[in-house]
Amino acid sequence: MAEVKIPAKPRTEFGKGAARRTRLADRVPGVVYGHGAEPLHVTLPAYDLLMALKTPNVLLRLEVEGGKSELVIPKAVQRHPIKIGILEHVDLLLVSKGEKVTVEVPIHTEGDLAPGANLLEHVLNALPVETEATHIPEGVTISIAGLDAGDTIYAKDIALPKGTTLAVEDDAPVLHVVAAQAEAPEPEAAEGEGEGAEA
Repeated sequence: MAEVKIPAKPRTEFGKGAARRTRLADRVPGVVYGHGAEPLHVTLPAYDLLMALKTPNVLLRLEVEGGKSELVIPKAVQRHPIKIGILEHVDLLLVSKGEKVTVEVPIHTEGDLAPGANLLEHVLNALPVETEATHIPEGVTISIAGLDAGDTIYAKDIALPKGTTLAVEDDAPVLHVVAAQAEAPEPEAAEGEGEGAEA
């Protein structure tokens, strides 16, 4: 995964008022932690950060004002509860090349279920894996072609990129195919009671 460079400024003001002023200036307050170092409080350009976060587990190269350069991945992103596209705060984890990290990667499906009105249930929306910080997969793709009601895909069934291992039990269900519930026959059942009486 390529690094995305983002300029960062050290943050010296704290509290709700300071955070509000930061956001009014189109910046997002954040904290960088990890490797046993003192947390580094920063502000980041809102638009650049929002664009970067469109890639799950994006690798960020923070160019901190004053000459410091840090490699980080997002660990927690607080978004505005109502306004779409507004970031309120971000927690960033320090990483280094070759270091293993545990992250959740998106699950994508391909193919079509077996004929019938079956439904695909996502037991897990993302797959927990352990992988190198600088080689985090953008996601895993699972073929659901031909799966029928009652079929389940388990974590152990998913092909992972080299250097990536599961961070969840092998037998953890990931996808499950369920038979669609038939709702229409309910009123017919009531009519059927009369038919039973005639027989």
